[in-house]
Amino acid sequence: MKSSPSSWFSDAILYHIFIDRFAGYDPNKDWQQPEFMGGNLKGIVDKADYLTELGINTLWVSPFYKTDAYHGYHITDFVEPDPRFGSIEDIRNLLDTFHQKNTRVILDFVPNHCSVHHPYFQAALHDRKSKYRRWFYFAHHNEKYKTFLTVRELPKLNLDNPETRFYMIEAAKYWLSLGFDGVRLDHAIGPSRDFWKHFSYEIRTSFPEAVLIGEAWLEGAQFRHLKTFGIHHKYWRWIRGFRFRDIQVEYQNILDGVLDFYFRHRITEYIAWKSDHEEFSHPLRQKMLDHYALVPEDFYLPSFIDNHDMNRFMFDAGQNKEKLKAALAFQFSLPQPPIIYYGTETALSHTKTISGHVPLSDLQARKPMPWNELDRDMIEFVKFQITARKQRKK
Repeated sequence: MKSSPSSWFSDAILYHIFIDRFAGYDPNKDWQQPEFMGGNLKGIVDKADYLTELGINTLWVSPFYKTDAYHGYHITDFVEPDPRFGSIEDIRNLLDTFHQKNTRVILDFVPNHCSVHHPYFQAALHDRKSKYRRWFYFAHHNEKYKTFLTVRELPKLNLDNPETRFYMIEAAKYWLSLGFDGVRLDHAIGPSRDFWKHFSYEIRTSFPEAVLIGEAWLEGAQFRHLKTFGIHHKYWRWIRGFRFRDIQVEYQNILDGVLDFYFRHRITEYIAWKSDHEEFSHPLRQKMLDHYALVPEDFYLPSFIDNHDMNRFMFDAGQNKEKLKAALAFQFSLPQPPIIYYGTETALSHTKTISGHVPLSDLQARKPMPWNELDRDMIEFVKFQITARKQRKK
């Protein structure tokens, strides 16, 4: 069982940063290629005043561990930072800088899988007698192994193996010991419920104020992916049809909350896709109130309009800035902590859709922050929404 969630998170206003594309990057590089552009932790520190003036009080940074991919989710070492993002000293400086500005910092943690180039996986792959063989899900007598969904470059970690579990929990504890204030847990549906119980207990024992927020997302999941999920009764739920409510229940009393994909879908349906969105404001609010009524008051459902895997709201709204303003105003009026994905405050958008059937199309949601072309009108609007929310929360 988890303890009561950290009370500070109820007042959180989060800003989600994709490190490689936020600040410090090389503007001459092609952002539509899956390559490192050079964004780094120092760049984030350089923009600390911008973020403070915006009004946010919680920073969420994408993975900064050693990796072989610009986005950071293909990890080759869970306890060392990638030098392309920065050093341990850079991490400490980032934490000190934002803590001095009364801004908390949440790290993005990826316990379910690693890169195929991780040395532990390489040892397991080339030596069947290696102890690391038990750290993964190899089939008997061949080299087939379970993965994150069907991505061969991302072997799935066996977190029910005691050694693997211990390693991953200790890795999370190490980063929290540096001063991080919480953890966003990538692909929370991958590890087993038993793992999350152990993880939560161990983290809370050492870091009782750390907030634990899961990414529990099933959109686009296919039957062949079910064997890689750790959620209960997954085959029966597949037959019935997965619902947002089912997934939220899975993590109540274990994590502090999960990212609210339900909100993201409703805000798109009722504002982005409607010609007269004001006409639908009442049913949208009622939908959200009904949604919140299904979870305990101490279970967080942080809302987001944009993230790094989906079309930006501006694209779905036909590049209509007034709809973006309406969506943000609605988001900030809700009781759950709001998340701003970098660039949303300046109406960052794209011209091509993101599709699971189009390789690398997710790069559209990862355009570099346009520091030389900021939309000051939008930024002032977001500042106003943040200030108004803080006043209402007093």
